[in-house]
Amino acid sequence: MKKIAFAALSVVVLAASSNVFAQGKTRAEVYQELIQAQQNGLDYVTDASYPDVSPVFAHMVEQHKQALAAEAAANRVASDARPTDSMN
Repeated sequence: MKKIAFAALSVVVLAASSNVFAQGKTRAEVYQELIQAQQNGLDYVTDASYPDVSPVFAHMVEQHKQALAAEAAANRVASDARPTDSMN
């Protein structure tokens, strides 16, 4: 009788614990985080420099951030300059 109770309890614990692991990130979420990290210049982090950017790549990261800021500013100006259509 104790063996059956122990087996039933084991099954319940395993079922509950596997449900916890199933609530992690999806592949799409991880992929999106990797894309964002690359856009932010975090792909220049090395094992020796973690969690900071390696000093070897610091200049490249700064240039990358400036280019992204310039692109965002250009997109903002272009969207502000677009005439709005009014169909009244």
